[in-house]
Amino acid sequence: MSKKLYIETLGCAMNVRDSEHMIAELNEKENYILTDDSKEADLIIINTCSVREKPVHKLFSELGAFNKIKKDGAKIGVCGCSASHLGHDIIKRAPYVNFVLGARNVSKIGEVVNKDKAVEIDIDYDESSFAFKDFRSSAHKAYINISIGCDKKCTFCIVPQTRGEEISIPAELVLQECQKAVDSGAKEVFLLGQNVNNYGRRFTHTSEKINFTKLLQRISQIPKLKRIRFTSPHPFHMDDEFLEEFASNPKICKSMHMPLQSGSNDILKKMKRGYTKEWFLNRVFKLKQMIPDVSISTDIIVAFPGESDEDFEHTLDVMRQVEFDQIFSFKYSARPLTEAAEFTDVVDEEVASARLTTLQDLHNQILDKNVNKLKERIYDVYFEELRADGYIAGRSDNNHLVKVKGGEELLGRFAPVKITSPSRLSCVGELVF
Repeated sequence: MSKKLYIETLGCAMNVRDSEHMIAELNEKENYILTDDSKEADLIIINTCSVREKPVHKLFSELGAFNKIKKDGAKIGVCGCSASHLGHDIIKRAPYVNFVLGARNVSKIGEVVNKDKAVEIDIDYDESSFAFKDFRSSAHKAYINISIGCDKKCTFCIVPQTRGEEISIPAELVLQECQKAVDSGAKEVFLLGQNVNNYGRRFTHTSEKINFTKLLQRISQIPKLKRIRFTSPHPFHMDDEFLEEFASNPKICKSMHMPLQSGSNDILKKMKRGYTKEWFLNRVFKLKQMIPDVSISTDIIVAFPGESDEDFEHTLDVMRQVEFDQIFSFKYSARPLTEAAEFTDVVDEEVASARLTTLQDLHNQILDKNVNKLKERIYDVYFEELRADGYIAGRSDNNHLVKVKGGEELLGRFAPVKITSPSRLSCVGELVF
């Protein structure tokens, strides 16, 4: 008899894929089926994020809420990055939690679910060659891990302490995953890793050693695969070979996420990012020269310890020069187990809040200036999401979110769309016949 699984996923796309892996494993090995009602679930899982402080606080409030409404006998599990760094403390703070599973131990889900108070958080565990069972949230696109862990030493980032050292997943396994996704109907794959363009950094098994550019070339040879996306590339590894493949390969979507973090060389050095403002801008302008319509998004941290007004102005300068299409911006949040958590030159909270507002206001000004350039443009849109208001939504090659009036007949299809009403976050258009 089947049991019911409710899973809540916080954080990044890698967590989404980890949740998909857990769903597949639990379905195959323990006969769990998904439910969207936590009150009827036999197992409730929270797949956590620890990149910033807020999701960690949210974890314990969510756990308390689930414990109040869960049915008799239901289990609660905590997985992901917060599980990795909090470990046994989770059960100490919330003794009703049945198991804790770290981000580097996803393949053990079938074991821990039946071991009360199990805590598996080994960040050196190698599951790079584990053959997960198959489950995907979308029939139209597929998230695919190409590496796990991170070897960078960014002083603000907890990820190396929750996901361990960087290991590349063998190319043959990545290609098999892509092929399986295409065979099941997906026309787009989304490659995932902490630093995807550092692929090939380390293989723990005997397999062919290739870099990210070569991997992209191999994946693009899969028949019926139409689009390749990936996140997150690291600016330090954006060499000319990589950028030229990105620009020239027609299957690679022309949308690049380039995490800036700061525009100040002094702050970048303090963050241990490995590149300068000048290098970052050089890569951006090379991209824009090769692909005038390229979309560029970024991550920015304001008020990193020691950030002066001059340092912040350098970040604004990069904003003005690049005119990012999308930014993910946050005030610096000290994370445990990181070098920056020990820095004492903390920026005043009011100053930090003011800087974040200034940054986001500038970004909105840039978007407002550029948004009307999209009007009357025609994009090839891949439709993948039905909306409740009679629209169907999809994305252009360069990642603009576009919706048109339509229904299920467009799901999983490409169609040319003329933009009629652009806005900051999405565009409304009409089909071009």
